Amino acid sequence: MRRTMTALIAGGLLAGTAACGSLGGATPVSTLTGGPEPAAKVSCEAVGDAYTKNIGPFAEALTKMVADRRTVKVAQQKLDAFGAAIRTATADSADLEIRADGKQTADRLHAKSADAKWFGTIRTAEDVNTALGPTLKEWLAPVTNHCS
Repeated sequence: MRRTMTALIAGGLLAGTAACGSLGGATPVSTLTGGPEPAAKVSCEAVGDAYTKNIGPFAEALTKMVADRRTVKVAQQKLDAFGAAIRTATADSADLEIRADGKQTADRLHAKSADAKWFGTIRTAEDVNTALGPTLKEWLAPVTNHCS
């Protein structure tokens, strides 16, 4: 799963943004012993799908927002949709930790989607790269600790 998540990140960033590397986080014991438990594996695949479907539109919206500040609402909506997708991907997990961490991650993304001040700090392509790299990595950390 580590390769899958790394490939999603490296290949998923669109619109001229730089790849941000691995989602990182602590390596769960189950990963050290051959991979996530079955319930976690299903959840991690769902998280990977949510990431794949949402990172491109969010990256594109941020990039457009740098050129046209009137599109900030679209970027906010894309981030909120990303959070909703993470929530959906983890809400029914048999793994209670993934369920709780998925909710925490989704709540972070939702809160940031409503943070006009944060979006106001994104003015350049480098700011977009930071948002899609280290910043997003931090926001996704609770759930990716199980999957990376």
